[in-house]
Amino acid sequence: MSGAGSPALDVDGRGLTVTIVAGSWHDEITNGLIAGATRTLEASGADFSLVRVPGSFELPVVAKAALDAGADAVVALGVIIRGGTPHFEYVSAAATDGLTRVALDTGKPVGFGLLTLDDEQQGLDRAGLPGSKEDKGREAAEAAVATVRALRELTSVE
Repeated sequence: MSGAGSPALDVDGRGLTVTIVAGSWHDEITNGLIAGATRTLEASGADFSLVRVPGSFELPVVAKAALDAGADAVVALGVIIRGGTPHFEYVSAAATDGLTRVALDTGKPVGFGLLTLDDEQQGLDRAGLPGSKEDKGREAAEAAVATVRALRELTSVE
């Protein structure tokens, strides 16, 4: 967990509409992720909205609905912390696979800010809070905006 080697991305969001879709579990971590994504999208000039869902399992269906409704990109944020049952693996895989499918089916970016963690401290370290080592909400928002720009560059090539 270092962030070393992270890319410099084009995060000019002017003219873009982005929807942040965020789970509701683990408030402190999730709110940190939302704050990082919000700061990034505000600074980029993108128009954005926030939709909260019950948990990470619900991220894909709402992300797809947002993209189908006209959003240029989605920033998906959620927190899944490993417990003592296989539930962690099922929800992590379903949410990850679902978000990938949404991006491929719609042809629109889904910034991936789903934290799959062994413990709460790992989330606090990645949430962009004071004292955090990383800001995964910011990174997911940057990735979503930069990917819209990359896709538009490809489609404008003649």
